[in-house]
Amino acid sequence: MQREYHKWFSPNLNRDMELLIFGHAGARVLVFPTRRGRFHEYEDLGLVQALADRLENGWLQLYCVDSIDQESIYNRHISPCDRIRRHSQYEEYILQEVLTLSRLKNPQPFMISHGCSLGAYHAMNIALRHPQWFAKVVAFSGRYSLSEPVAEFRGLFDDYYDEEIYFHSPNHFLPNLGDCEALDQLRRLQIVMTIGTEDPFLSSNLSLSETLWSKQVTHELYFWDGRAHQACDWQKMAPLYL
Repeated sequence: MQREYHKWFSPNLNRDMELLIFGHAGARVLVFPTRRGRFHEYEDLGLVQALADRLENGWLQLYCVDSIDQESIYNRHISPCDRIRRHSQYEEYILQEVLTLSRLKNPQPFMISHGCSLGAYHAMNIALRHPQWFAKVVAFSGRYSLSEPVAEFRGLFDDYYDEEIYFHSPNHFLPNLGDCEALDQLRRLQIVMTIGTEDPFLSSNLSLSETLWSKQVTHELYFWDGRAHQACDWQKMAPLYL
């Protein structure tokens, strides 16, 4: 299996960023790590190996990116306003730098956004905000609003709320989306979500699904027994839904 390591200085983030590419051809898959996860996490958790046949046969090519969650939404040493601003800079890094690299490496137009846990949020958020760059989103065990506390998980903005947080919260901005062109782009997306029946974020997934149906955006939502929020679960999901 082809494996490439890349590192460069990001002008959007003003710091070095790293990523791994697995595979040589096929649909490009943008892979976000879990909360505070690193670019090698998808490999460490056994998910690259779970997709080995698809990678070796040239059906998929993974672009496993680093996160800066510890500098943005999980950074309690800066203000909530600065947290969401840093998160927006990360999105620009992905759009302007990572996607550009992926197109240079692989002309295949089919692009998938994918992640597990908080990575599922990143994958869903960027695909819904910029559907023109994606053909499919595959989100496992996601949380689609970061501002509200859920079970043992706190809200990430300390009761602060602004327009930028709103537009980075799929369960907030999507219900009010009425632009016909934007909705037509969303309707062309293949959207796949999975969630455990005992996952604390089950209601978040149900809410997003309900909104998508109300906007006539077809999608697939699969329920797994139990919490289903661990690497062993995602190893089973990846070959099924990617």
